[in-house]
Amino acid sequence: MIKIKTHTRRAVAYIAGQIISQSGATSIYDYLEGRYFSIGGDVSSINISVYDYEMRCHISGSGDGANYSLYHFGNRKHISISFSEANFTGYDYDSSKHFSGNVNSNSIAIYDHDESKYFNYSV
Repeated sequence: MIKIKTHTRRAVAYIAGQIISQSGATSIYDYLEGRYFSIGGDVSSINISVYDYEMRCHISGSGDGANYSLYHFGNRKHISISFSEANFTGYDYDSSKHFSGNVNSNSIAIYDHDESKYFNYSV
């Protein structure tokens, strides 16, 4: 069974955190891993272009402020993500799995439906 990759979940958390909090962070803290990961780039209401330094790849795409279609160049697959205020839902085409989450200030929680648990991050 294919699961959502840790680095994919981390990239989604970073992008969601930037769209909601607009902190301009250049890293994300992964509580499961217990450390910071460098990731950064441009995240606006219509364009996303970030670079994951750990995975050495870009994640980019566009949207309308609520719905985004992204491409993860490391996984060579798309990711869709939709926002409703501080909540988001999405689909990872690499694992064929759904995810959802929320952003509260600089904290991001992603619920992995496949693993039936939350993963926590901060930007």
